Amino acid sequence: MSRHSQPEFPTPQMITTSDGLAALCARLSSEAVVTVDTEFMRERTYWPELCVVQLAGEHEVAVIDAIAPGLDLAPLGALMARTDVQKVFHAARQDVEIFLQMFDAVPTPLFDTQVAAMVAGFGDQVGYDSLVGALTGGQIDKAHRFTDWSARPLSAAQIAYAAADVTWLRLVYEKLVAKLESEGRLAWVSEEMAALAEPSTYRADPETMWERLRPRTNNRRMLGLLRGICAWREREAQRVNIPRQRLLKDEALLEIAATAPTNADALARVRGISKGFAEGKSGAGLIAAIAEAQALPEDALPEPPKSKDGTRPSPALVSLLKVLLAAKAEEHHVAPKLLASSEEIDRLAVEAEPDVPALHGWRREVYGADALALKEGRIALGVAGKRIKLLPA
Repeated sequence: MSRHSQPEFPTPQMITTSDGLAALCARLSSEAVVTVDTEFMRERTYWPELCVVQLAGEHEVAVIDAIAPGLDLAPLGALMARTDVQKVFHAARQDVEIFLQMFDAVPTPLFDTQVAAMVAGFGDQVGYDSLVGALTGGQIDKAHRFTDWSARPLSAAQIAYAAADVTWLRLVYEKLVAKLESEGRLAWVSEEMAALAEPSTYRADPETMWERLRPRTNNRRMLGLLRGICAWREREAQRVNIPRQRLLKDEALLEIAATAPTNADALARVRGISKGFAEGKSGAGLIAAIAEAQALPEDALPEPPKSKDGTRPSPALVSLLKVLLAAKAEEHHVAPKLLASSEEIDRLAVEAEPDVPALHGWRREVYGADALALKEGRIALGVAGKRIKLLPA
């Protein structure tokens, strides 16, 4: 196949029965590699509602109607658990979250082509259609990207769109692996896949959800309230199965943490909270969570989220570390975001040697060791032509 020719993909088969799915999974169990994708709805629910699963082996591709009446998905779970079958996804997190929720296990072993593409120099979070074009010259029709996958029957165009997500994925996987092997970077990808294989990657910890709101206060009592009501919101959103922001917005949580309402009338005065909510079951649960947090002793309250020595990072040093990051990413043809996050760079600027991913494994070799040397004054940055270079200091 030339770079710009359309490959001969198998005709997709539609799976709507338990027997059909069992037979499909039995056949795919003998494959070395199976490409996987899902289509789901999540706009109105906390948990994703699986609608379609796409699977492709070397010679067949199937679109599974996951909401077909009476369909037993157990064979799919068994296939995802087979350690002798490589499962390939693109941007796997939401797909894996669904399988973890359904089967209480992460598909293993798994390979995420989006992460692999970042290691291979295709930029931060490259889109599937862009990656297909860059590696194969093919084009993906994204007309059904925002379709309602819960509506039945599925049209021929929807089925073709769904199938394309796993047929092209095999070619992308093969070309990425060949590129990474030639560059000696498959071990780098293996480190990233290990993190994706951890169930904790996908399960939100209610007790740490408050940190996402980045509260601008050092008041530990208020932080304890915020921690308690954020944990309550997460569990309540899971219980009633609605998105956390539809249950209660972040702004309302911050106001509640500041005002600590103790009854339904006071709670209803918080902006964004209706009287019906305040007087209902959810309101009563929230008031109880407030009371529980208020009763905590001082030593049980959280510490303010800040640098360990209480100082702010130097903006100039942070900028310098970011210049080094950009230079290293350019030199090694790897996405900057994969080498170090903004939070990691802030910690590098403040702490002597923080325990961050940038200072472990291949990231330390590529960026972290030089970042430490730069902030310690052992190297400096210069310019050679149009590129940044490292100079001994």
